[in-house]
Amino acid sequence: MKQAYIHESNIISPLGFTTDENFEAVRAGKTGIQKLKLNGILDEVFISSINEDQVEALFARLSLTSASSRIEKLAIAALFPLIQDRKSLENSLLIVSTTKGNVKALAENDTEASDIPTLAKNIATYFGFQKEPLIVSNACVSGLMALSIAKRYLQLGLFEDAYIVAFDEVSTFVQSGFNSFQAVSSEACRPYDQDRSGVSLGEAAVACHVSTERQSDSVRVAGDANINDANHISGPSRTGEGLFLSIQKALDEAQLRAENIDYIVGHGTATIYNDEMEAIAFNRADLSTVPLASYKGNYGHTLGASGLLECVLLVECMRRNLLLPSKGFQVLGTSQPIEVLTAERKCDIRVALKTASGFGGTNTAIILSKD
Repeated sequence: MKQAYIHESNIISPLGFTTDENFEAVRAGKTGIQKLKLNGILDEVFISSINEDQVEALFARLSLTSASSRIEKLAIAALFPLIQDRKSLENSLLIVSTTKGNVKALAENDTEASDIPTLAKNIATYFGFQKEPLIVSNACVSGLMALSIAKRYLQLGLFEDAYIVAFDEVSTFVQSGFNSFQAVSSEACRPYDQDRSGVSLGEAAVACHVSTERQSDSVRVAGDANINDANHISGPSRTGEGLFLSIQKALDEAQLRAENIDYIVGHGTATIYNDEMEAIAFNRADLSTVPLASYKGNYGHTLGASGLLECVLLVECMRRNLLLPSKGFQVLGTSQPIEVLTAERKCDIRVALKTASGFGGTNTAIILSKD
């Protein structure tokens, strides 16, 4: 069977406008989360937002028109370095991953601009993709699930290669929604910590290129699974069932066992119930002693971009043989043991696991391998 390999990537976030810039920022322990005033919210909130002056300078450099929405331009800017030298995209698949798209347009009663298929079509047209773009909008697993879907399409031989772009932006709508769940942290979020009090929201646009061609620094998508446990519209399973099954099925496809995993980058939203669910699932999967990190303390929760953002950073960890720590973590706050990293560590990462979970009981697990 054909294999799928992750190649080039690009990250636009509050920590930088390239993958290298973002990796080095995370390695240095930086965070984009700060206390800011969000339009429509009475109090200041802890969010991770891209500097507007820097964004406008980036758009000007790429000659992106002011007629496009901010989120559309962020997506195009993320994809641009990966596609600028391509002569043909005739048999390439574009996967667009987002939970909300241009949700800010709804505040202006512009329902057409808020339509995700229209947004995806605009991005595809900008670069000249010949095939209809595929949209993945499945809560907070969207970015990671997009990579899973790209792998499957390539294995079926339906496309020559695939480009994935995942994005979401901070908005009053989303912040208000998490506020209604009483799930927003009163400080920068602290995944897996005993004093965690909720999520901090963030924004990013991430792109990566996937193909069946193996290159010297390629990382292979060795196994994947997407299980919905249908536990609750917003609450995670108390037994971690969907995540546990996703991990097991991904390992089975990769023909690997728990002891083969060198590093885990979890979802780690820093809400009471999500982190507890993950700890239970990792213990059920015999992964409690594997080094674990969440990058939410660096970026906040970037919704549909989060899974791909964190997976791209994990790929860079594997290429550089570095385990990066989980920012904000001090004392374990889950009922079952997990090995949360507090400091950088050198390690020959041969096999790694990336997980994501989301509203509606969605769960995704992907096994990455350097062999």
